[in-house]
Amino acid sequence: MAIEIKMPALSPTMEEGTLAKWLVKEGDSVASGDLLAEIETDKATMEFEAVDEGVIGQILVAEGTEKVKVGTVIATIIAEGEEAGSSPATPEKAAAEPTAKAEEQNKEEAKDAPAEAQVAPAAKAQAAAPTPSVTHGDARLKVSPLARRLAANDGIDLSAVQGSGPGGRIVKADLTGAPKGGAPASVAAAPKAAAPVAVPAPAAKAASASPTDYPTPHEQVKLSGMRKTIARRLTESKQTVPHIYLTVDVRLDALLKLRGELNDALSSRGIKVSVNDLLIKALGIALVQVPECNVQYQGDTMLKFSRADISVAVSIPGGLITPIVTEADTKSVAAISAEMKDLAERAKAGKLQPSEYQGGTASLSNMGMMGITQFDAVINPPQAMILAVSAGEKRPWVFPGDTLGVATAMYVTGSFDHRAIDGADGARLMSVFKGLVEKPLGLIA
Repeated sequence: MAIEIKMPALSPTMEEGTLAKWLVKEGDSVASGDLLAEIETDKATMEFEAVDEGVIGQILVAEGTEKVKVGTVIATIIAEGEEAGSSPATPEKAAAEPTAKAEEQNKEEAKDAPAEAQVAPAAKAQAAAPTPSVTHGDARLKVSPLARRLAANDGIDLSAVQGSGPGGRIVKADLTGAPKGGAPASVAAAPKAAAPVAVPAPAAKAASASPTDYPTPHEQVKLSGMRKTIARRLTESKQTVPHIYLTVDVRLDALLKLRGELNDALSSRGIKVSVNDLLIKALGIALVQVPECNVQYQGDTMLKFSRADISVAVSIPGGLITPIVTEADTKSVAAISAEMKDLAERAKAGKLQPSEYQGGTASLSNMGMMGITQFDAVINPPQAMILAVSAGEKRPWVFPGDTLGVATAMYVTGSFDHRAIDGADGARLMSVFKGLVEKPLGLIA
Protein backbone atom coordinates (compact mmCIF):
# COMPACT_ATOMS: atom_id res chain seq x y z
CA MET A 1 0.00 0.00 0.00
CA ALA A 2 1.32 3.43 -0.94
CA ILE A 3 2.54 5.73 1.86
CA GLU A 4 1.62 9.38 1.44
CA ILE A 5 4.31 12.02 1.80
CA LYS A 6 2.71 15.25 2.93
CA MET A 7 3.89 18.85 2.90
CA PRO A 8 5.55 19.23 6.32
CA ALA A 9 5.12 22.05 8.82
CA LEU A 10 8.71 23.16 9.23
CA SER A 11 7.85 25.78 11.83
CA PRO A 12 5.01 26.29 14.32
CA THR A 13 3.55 29.14 12.23
CA MET A 14 4.03 27.63 8.76
CA GLU A 15 0.77 27.24 6.80
CA GLU A 16 2.14 26.87 3.26
CA GLY A 17 5.45 26.75 1.45
CA THR A 18 7.16 26.39 -1.91
CA LEU A 19 8.40 23.00 -3.07
CA ALA A 20 11.67 24.43 -4.29
CA LYS A 21 13.40 21.28 -5.55
CA TRP A 22 12.98 17.52 -5.62
CA LEU A 23 16.14 15.63 -4.64
CA VAL A 24 14.67 12.29 -5.80
CA LYS A 25 12.71 11.09 -8.82
CA GLU A 26 10.04 8.46 -9.38
CA GLY A 27 11.51 4.98 -9.06
CA ASP A 28 14.31 5.98 -6.65
CA SER A 29 14.77 3.85 -3.56
CA VAL A 30 14.84 5.80 -0.30
CA ALA A 31 15.49 4.97 3.33
CA SER A 32 14.54 6.74 6.51
CA GLY A 33 16.67 9.89 6.84
CA ASP A 34 17.32 10.29 3.10
CA LEU A 35 16.77 13.79 1.74
CA LEU A 36 13.65 14.04 -0.42
CA ALA A 37 13.18 17.71 -1.26
CA GLU A 38 14.03 21.31 -0.47
CA ILE A 39 11.12 23.27 0.99
CA GLU A 40 11.16 27.07 0.93
CA THR A 41 9.40 28.72 3.85
CA ASP A 42 8.98 32.45 4.40
CA LYS A 43 12.34 32.49 6.21
CA ALA A 44 14.63 29.85 4.75
CA THR A 45 15.01 26.91 2.40
CA MET A 46 15.12 23.68 4.38
CA GLU A 47 15.76 20.04 3.48
CA PHE A 48 12.97 17.51 4.01
CA GLU A 49 13.87 13.97 5.04
CA ALA A 50 12.09 10.66 4.49
CA VAL A 51 10.72 8.87 7.55
CA ASP A 52 9.84 5.63 5.73
CA GLU A 53 11.72 3.38 3.34
CA GLY A 54 10.63 2.17 -0.08
CA VAL A 55 10.48 3.44 -3.64
CA ILE A 56 9.22 6.83 -4.80
CA GLY A 57 5.98 5.84 -6.52
CA GLN A 58 4.57 9.15 -7.70
CA ILE A 59 5.56 12.79 -7.42
CA LEU A 60 2.26 14.66 -7.22
CA VAL A 61 3.52 18.23 -6.79
CA ALA A 62 6.10 19.54 -9.26
CA GLU A 63 9.16 21.38 -8.02
CA GLY A 64 8.77 25.13 -8.12
CA THR A 65 5.12 24.93 -7.02
CA GLU A 66 4.24 27.77 -4.66
CA LYS A 67 1.67 28.05 -1.87
CA VAL A 68 1.51 24.32 -1.17
CA LYS A 69 -0.63 23.96 1.95
CA VAL A 70 0.78 22.06 4.92
CA GLY A 71 -0.64 18.53 4.85
CA THR A 72 -1.02 18.37 1.05
CA VAL A 73 0.10 15.01 -0.37
CA ILE A 74 3.17 15.79 -2.48
CA ALA A 75 4.38 12.27 -3.31
CA THR A 76 3.92 8.60 -2.47
CA ILE A 77 6.28 5.83 -1.38
CA ILE A 78 5.58 2.21 -2.37
CA ALA A 79 7.19 -1.07 -1.39
CA GLU A 80 9.97 -2.65 -3.45
CA GLY A 81 8.47 -4.45 -6.46
CA GLU A 82 5.08 -2.77 -6.11
CA GLU A 83 3.80 -0.82 -9.11
CA ALA A 84 2.95 2.81 -8.63
CA GLY A 85 -0.13 2.73 -10.86
CA SER A 86 -2.25 5.77 -11.39
CA SER A 87 -3.80 6.73 -8.12
CA PRO A 88 -7.06 8.67 -8.38
CA ALA A 89 -6.74 12.39 -8.14
CA THR A 90 -7.75 13.99 -4.89
CA PRO A 91 -10.90 16.15 -4.96
CA GLU A 92 -8.72 19.22 -4.50
CA LYS A 93 -6.52 18.26 -7.46
CA ALA A 94 -9.49 17.41 -9.66
CA ALA A 95 -11.15 20.71 -8.89
CA ALA A 96 -7.94 22.63 -9.42
CA GLU A 97 -7.24 21.28 -12.93
CA PRO A 98 -10.16 22.92 -14.82
CA THR A 99 -9.75 26.05 -12.74
CA ALA A 100 -6.06 26.29 -13.61
CA LYS A 101 -6.86 25.65 -17.28
CA ALA A 102 -9.53 28.38 -17.27
CA GLU A 103 -7.18 30.83 -15.57
CA GLU A 104 -4.48 30.09 -18.14
CA GLN A 105 -6.96 30.64 -20.99
CA ASN A 106 -8.08 33.92 -19.45
CA LYS A 107 -4.47 35.07 -19.16
CA GLU A 108 -3.86 34.33 -22.84
CA GLU A 109 -6.95 36.27 -23.88
CA ALA A 110 -6.13 39.16 -21.55
CA LYS A 111 -2.92 39.72 -23.49
CA ASP A 112 -4.92 40.51 -26.65
CA ALA A 113 -7.82 42.36 -25.05
CA PRO A 114 -7.69 46.14 -25.68
CA ALA A 115 -7.53 48.42 -22.65
CA GLU A 116 -10.90 50.01 -21.97
CA ALA A 117 -11.64 53.53 -20.76
CA GLN A 118 -12.95 54.24 -17.28
CA VAL A 119 -16.69 53.80 -16.97
CA ALA A 120 -19.34 55.03 -14.57
CA PRO A 121 -19.95 52.99 -11.39
CA ALA A 122 -23.15 51.54 -12.85
CA ALA A 123 -21.26 50.22 -15.87
CA LYS A 124 -18.58 48.74 -13.60
CA ALA A 125 -21.24 46.92 -11.61
CA GLN A 126 -22.63 45.43 -14.82
CA ALA A 127 -19.17 44.38 -15.91
CA ALA A 128 -18.73 42.52 -12.63
CA ALA A 129 -21.87 40.44 -13.25
CA PRO A 130 -21.56 36.88 -14.66
CA THR A 131 -20.91 36.68 -18.42
CA PRO A 132 -24.26 36.03 -20.14
CA SER A 133 -24.69 33.00 -22.35
CA VAL A 134 -25.22 33.55 -26.06
CA THR A 135 -28.38 31.98 -27.44
CA HIS A 136 -29.11 30.74 -30.91
CA GLY A 137 -32.43 29.01 -31.15
CA ASP A 138 -32.69 26.67 -28.17
CA ALA A 139 -28.97 26.26 -27.71
CA ARG A 140 -27.02 28.12 -25.04
CA LEU A 141 -23.37 28.79 -25.77
CA LYS A 142 -20.57 29.72 -23.38
CA VAL A 143 -18.53 32.55 -24.91
CA SER A 144 -15.65 34.58 -23.52
CA PRO A 145 -16.12 38.38 -23.55
CA LEU A 146 -13.31 38.87 -26.08
CA ALA A 147 -14.63 36.17 -28.42
CA ARG A 148 -18.17 37.61 -28.20
CA ARG A 149 -16.93 41.10 -29.09
CA LEU A 150 -14.82 39.88 -32.02
CA ALA A 151 -17.71 37.75 -33.32
CA ALA A 152 -20.07 40.72 -33.19
CA ASN A 153 -17.61 42.91 -35.07
CA ASP A 154 -17.02 40.32 -37.81
CA GLY A 155 -20.59 39.02 -38.03
CA ILE A 156 -19.63 35.46 -37.04
CA ASP A 157 -22.46 33.05 -36.23
CA LEU A 158 -21.31 31.61 -32.88
CA SER A 159 -23.69 28.64 -33.10
CA ALA A 160 -21.48 27.30 -35.89
CA VAL A 161 -18.30 27.56 -33.81
CA GLN A 162 -16.97 24.66 -31.73
CA GLY A 163 -15.65 25.85 -28.36
CA SER A 164 -12.32 24.53 -27.10
CA GLY A 165 -12.25 26.25 -23.72
CA PRO A 166 -13.28 24.77 -20.35
CA GLY A 167 -16.78 23.31 -20.56
CA GLY A 168 -16.95 23.97 -24.31
CA ARG A 169 -16.45 27.72 -23.86
CA ILE A 170 -15.81 29.60 -27.13
CA VAL A 171 -12.57 31.56 -26.97
CA LYS A 172 -10.72 33.83 -29.36
CA ALA A 173 -8.71 31.03 -30.96
CA ASP A 174 -11.92 29.23 -31.98
CA LEU A 175 -12.90 32.14 -34.26
CA THR A 176 -9.95 31.56 -36.59
CA GLY A 177 -11.32 30.40 -39.95
CA ALA A 178 -14.97 30.82 -38.93
CA PRO A 179 -17.22 32.18 -41.76
CA LYS A 180 -17.87 35.91 -41.49
CA GLY A 181 -20.79 38.04 -42.55
CA GLY A 182 -23.59 36.06 -40.87
CA ALA A 183 -26.11 37.49 -38.47
CA PRO A 184 -24.52 37.92 -35.06
CA ALA A 185 -25.96 35.83 -32.24
CA SER A 186 -28.06 37.64 -29.69
CA VAL A 187 -27.20 37.88 -26.03
CA ALA A 188 -29.91 36.52 -23.76
CA ALA A 189 -31.11 38.75 -20.93
CA ALA A 190 -28.31 41.19 -21.49
CA PRO A 191 -29.05 44.44 -19.67
CA LYS A 192 -28.50 47.66 -21.50
CA ALA A 193 -25.01 48.86 -20.77
CA ALA A 194 -24.53 52.32 -19.36
CA ALA A 195 -22.73 54.73 -21.60
CA PRO A 196 -19.03 55.06 -20.78
CA VAL A 197 -18.01 58.27 -19.10
CA ALA A 198 -15.43 60.08 -21.16
CA VAL A 199 -12.19 60.89 -19.40
CA PRO A 200 -9.27 63.07 -20.45
CA ALA A 201 -6.69 61.27 -22.55
CA PRO A 202 -3.86 61.40 -19.95
CA ALA A 203 -6.07 59.88 -17.25
CA ALA A 204 -7.28 57.15 -19.57
CA LYS A 205 -3.70 56.30 -20.46
CA ALA A 206 -2.72 56.14 -16.79
CA ALA A 207 -5.66 53.85 -16.04
CA SER A 208 -4.47 51.34 -18.63
CA ALA A 209 -0.82 51.51 -17.66
CA SER A 210 0.89 48.32 -16.56
CA PRO A 211 4.49 47.37 -15.69
CA THR A 212 5.00 46.22 -19.26
CA ASP A 213 4.22 49.75 -20.53
CA TYR A 214 7.44 51.22 -19.11
CA PRO A 215 9.70 52.43 -21.93
CA THR A 216 12.89 51.67 -19.99
CA PRO A 217 14.24 48.13 -20.61
CA HIS A 218 13.35 45.98 -17.62
CA GLU A 219 12.31 42.56 -16.42
CA GLN A 220 9.63 41.48 -13.99
CA VAL A 221 11.06 39.45 -11.10
CA LYS A 222 8.68 37.27 -9.14
CA LEU A 223 8.86 37.82 -5.40
CA SER A 224 10.05 34.93 -3.28
CA GLY A 225 8.11 33.83 -0.22
CA MET A 226 10.77 35.43 1.96
CA ARG A 227 10.58 38.78 0.17
CA LYS A 228 6.76 38.77 0.42
CA THR A 229 6.99 38.10 4.15
CA ILE A 230 9.58 40.85 4.66
CA ALA A 231 7.38 43.30 2.75
CA ARG A 232 4.28 42.36 4.75
CA ARG A 233 5.92 42.38 8.19
CA LEU A 234 7.81 45.64 7.75
CA THR A 235 4.73 47.36 6.33
CA GLU A 236 2.72 46.18 9.34
CA SER A 237 5.50 47.35 11.67
CA LYS A 238 5.59 50.90 10.30
CA GLN A 239 1.79 51.10 10.17
CA THR A 240 0.99 49.66 13.59
CA VAL A 241 4.04 50.26 15.81
CA PRO A 242 4.69 53.85 17.00
CA HIS A 243 8.47 54.12 16.61
CA ILE A 244 10.58 56.44 18.71
CA TYR A 245 14.23 56.92 17.69
CA LEU A 246 17.09 57.73 20.08
CA THR A 247 20.67 58.27 18.86
CA VAL A 248 23.96 58.40 20.77
CA ASP A 249 27.51 59.13 19.62
CA VAL A 250 29.81 56.35 20.87
CA ARG A 251 33.60 56.44 21.03
CA LEU A 252 35.17 53.14 19.89
CA ASP A 253 38.89 53.45 20.66
CA ALA A 254 38.83 51.43 23.90
CA LEU A 255 36.64 48.71 22.34
CA LEU A 256 38.96 48.39 19.33
CA LYS A 257 41.96 48.12 21.65
CA LEU A 258 40.26 45.40 23.73
CA ARG A 259 39.29 43.51 20.56
CA GLY A 260 42.90 43.45 19.42
CA GLU A 261 44.08 42.10 22.76
CA LEU A 262 41.36 39.44 22.85
CA ASN A 263 42.20 38.23 19.35
CA ASP A 264 45.88 37.96 20.26
CA ALA A 265 44.97 35.87 23.29
CA LEU A 266 42.44 33.70 21.41
CA SER A 267 44.41 33.13 18.20
CA SER A 268 45.73 29.76 19.44
CA ARG A 269 42.10 28.59 19.77
CA GLY A 270 41.19 29.75 16.27
CA ILE A 271 38.74 32.37 17.56
CA LYS A 272 38.56 35.84 16.05
CA VAL A 273 36.25 38.27 17.82
CA SER A 274 34.53 40.93 15.71
CA VAL A 275 33.32 44.36 16.78
CA ASN A 276 29.79 43.07 16.19
CA ASP A 277 30.32 40.23 18.69
CA LEU A 278 31.26 42.75 21.36
CA LEU A 279 28.24 44.93 20.52
CA ILE A 280 25.91 41.90 20.82
CA LYS A 281 27.32 41.31 24.28
CA ALA A 282 26.95 45.00 25.19
CA LEU A 283 23.29 45.08 24.09
CA GLY A 284 22.57 41.88 26.03
CA ILE A 285 23.99 43.31 29.26
CA ALA A 286 22.24 46.68 28.72
CA LEU A 287 18.85 44.99 28.29
CA VAL A 288 19.24 43.11 31.57
CA GLN A 289 20.41 46.27 33.37
CA VAL A 290 17.43 48.20 31.96
CA PRO A 291 14.68 45.54 32.06
CA GLU A 292 12.02 48.09 31.11
CA CYS A 293 13.37 47.79 27.55
CA ASN A 294 13.59 43.98 27.50
CA VAL A 295 9.87 43.62 26.85
CA GLN A 296 7.21 42.90 24.23
CA TYR A 297 3.86 44.61 23.82
CA GLN A 298 0.95 42.14 23.82
CA GLY A 299 -2.14 44.35 23.71
CA ASP A 300 -3.64 44.09 27.19
CA THR A 301 -0.45 42.61 28.63
CA MET A 302 3.31 42.95 28.30
CA LEU A 303 6.00 40.28 28.39
CA LYS A 304 9.05 41.06 30.54
CA PHE A 305 12.06 38.86 29.83
CA SER A 306 14.64 37.76 32.40
CA ARG A 307 17.40 37.15 29.84
CA ALA A 308 18.52 38.80 26.60
CA ASP A 309 18.21 36.79 23.37
CA ILE A 310 19.59 38.99 20.58
CA SER A 311 18.35 38.60 17.01
CA VAL A 312 21.16 39.62 14.64
CA ALA A 313 20.29 40.76 11.12
CA VAL A 314 22.13 38.72 8.48
CA SER A 315 21.83 39.49 4.76
CA ILE A 316 21.26 36.39 2.62
CA PRO A 317 20.45 35.91 -1.07
CA GLY A 318 16.91 37.15 -1.64
CA GLY A 319 16.35 38.77 1.72
CA LEU A 320 17.24 39.03 5.39
CA ILE A 321 17.12 36.64 8.32
CA THR A 322 17.75 37.17 12.03
CA PRO A 323 19.45 34.22 13.75
CA ILE A 324 19.34 34.47 17.52
CA VAL A 325 22.20 34.50 20.02
CA THR A 326 20.47 33.24 23.15
CA GLU A 327 21.55 34.38 26.61
CA ALA A 328 23.82 37.04 25.13
CA ASP A 329 23.98 38.75 28.52
CA THR A 330 25.75 35.78 30.20
CA LYS A 331 27.74 34.12 27.40
CA SER A 332 31.43 34.89 27.00
CA VAL A 333 32.54 37.00 24.05
CA ALA A 334 34.41 33.99 22.65
CA ALA A 335 31.25 31.86 22.81
CA ILE A 336 29.21 34.59 21.11
CA SER A 337 31.84 34.87 18.38
CA ALA A 338 31.84 31.12 17.65
CA GLU A 339 28.04 30.89 17.77
CA MET A 340 27.54 33.91 15.51
CA LYS A 341 29.96 32.56 12.92
CA ASP A 342 28.11 29.24 12.81
CA LEU A 343 24.68 30.88 12.66
CA ALA A 344 25.67 33.26 9.86
CA GLU A 345 27.17 30.47 7.73
CA ARG A 346 24.12 28.26 8.10
CA ALA A 347 21.76 31.20 7.53
CA LYS A 348 23.38 31.96 4.17
CA ALA A 349 23.17 28.27 3.25
CA GLY A 350 19.48 28.12 4.27
CA LYS A 351 20.19 25.50 6.95
CA LEU A 352 18.83 27.20 10.07
CA GLN A 353 16.15 25.48 12.13
CA PRO A 354 13.04 27.57 12.94
CA SER A 355 14.00 27.71 16.63
CA GLU A 356 17.23 29.44 15.64
CA TYR A 357 15.58 32.45 14.01
CA GLN A 358 12.12 32.68 15.63
CA GLY A 359 11.85 34.54 18.91
CA GLY A 360 14.46 36.88 20.37
CA THR A 361 13.84 39.70 22.83
CA ALA A 362 15.53 42.48 20.81
CA SER A 363 17.46 42.91 17.55
CA LEU A 364 20.75 44.37 16.36
CA SER A 365 21.40 45.51 12.80
CA ASN A 366 24.96 46.50 11.88
CA MET A 367 25.46 48.27 8.55
CA GLY A 368 28.75 49.83 9.56
CA MET A 369 30.67 47.21 7.56
CA MET A 370 28.98 48.67 4.46
CA GLY A 371 30.13 52.19 5.27
CA ILE A 372 26.73 53.47 6.41
CA THR A 373 27.29 56.35 8.83
CA GLN A 374 23.77 56.54 10.29
CA PHE A 375 20.36 54.89 9.81
CA ASP A 376 17.11 54.08 11.60
CA ALA A 377 16.07 50.41 11.72
CA VAL A 378 12.48 49.13 11.56
CA ILE A 379 11.32 47.17 14.61
CA ASN A 380 10.76 43.46 13.99
CA PRO A 381 7.43 42.65 15.74
CA PRO A 382 6.63 41.37 18.26
CA GLN A 383 9.95 42.67 19.57
CA ALA A 384 9.88 46.17 21.03
CA MET A 385 13.33 47.48 20.07
CA ILE A 386 16.16 47.22 17.55
CA LEU A 387 19.62 48.78 17.63
CA ALA A 388 21.01 50.28 14.41
CA VAL A 389 24.84 50.31 14.38
CA SER A 390 26.71 52.47 11.87
CA ALA A 391 30.33 52.67 10.74
CA GLY A 392 33.15 53.81 12.99
CA GLU A 393 35.01 56.82 11.59
CA LYS A 394 37.75 59.22 12.64
CA ARG A 395 36.29 62.46 13.98
CA PRO A 396 37.37 65.53 15.95
CA TRP A 397 36.65 64.81 19.62
CA VAL A 398 36.67 66.91 22.76
CA PHE A 399 38.41 64.92 25.49
CA PRO A 400 38.24 65.52 29.28
CA GLY A 401 39.87 68.80 30.14
CA ASP A 402 38.45 70.37 26.97
CA THR A 403 41.37 69.19 24.89
CA LEU A 404 40.68 68.63 21.22
CA GLY A 405 41.83 65.46 19.49
CA VAL A 406 40.82 62.73 17.05
CA ALA A 407 38.75 59.70 18.06
CA THR A 408 37.13 56.76 16.32
CA ALA A 409 33.40 57.09 16.89
CA MET A 410 30.07 55.86 15.53
CA TYR A 411 26.40 56.74 15.72
CA VAL A 412 24.07 54.18 17.27
CA THR A 413 20.29 54.59 17.00
CA GLY A 414 17.74 52.66 19.00
CA SER A 415 14.21 52.21 17.60
CA PHE A 416 11.69 51.62 20.38
CA ASP A 417 8.02 50.61 20.41
CA HIS A 418 6.56 53.58 22.25
CA ARG A 419 3.54 51.52 23.37
CA ALA A 420 5.83 49.42 25.56
CA ILE A 421 8.91 51.56 26.18
CA ASP A 422 8.93 55.15 27.40
CA GLY A 423 11.46 57.59 25.97
CA ALA A 424 13.22 57.95 29.33
CA ASP A 425 13.72 54.18 29.62
CA GLY A 426 14.97 53.99 26.04
CA ALA A 427 17.41 56.80 26.82
CA ARG A 428 18.71 54.89 29.87
CA LEU A 429 19.32 51.80 27.72
CA MET A 430 21.25 53.86 25.17
CA SER A 431 23.31 55.42 27.94
CA VAL A 432 24.18 52.03 29.48
CA PHE A 433 25.09 50.64 26.05
CA LYS A 434 27.33 53.66 25.35
CA GLY A 435 29.07 53.23 28.73
CA LEU A 436 29.76 49.54 28.11
CA VAL A 437 31.29 50.22 24.70
CA GLU A 438 33.43 53.11 25.90
CA LYS A 439 34.58 51.16 29.00
CA PRO A 440 34.53 47.63 27.56
CA LEU A 441 36.21 45.74 30.39
CA GLY A 442 32.69 45.40 31.78
CA LEU A 443 31.93 43.09 28.83
CA ILE A 444 34.39 40.45 30.01
CA ALA A 445 34.13 40.92 33.78
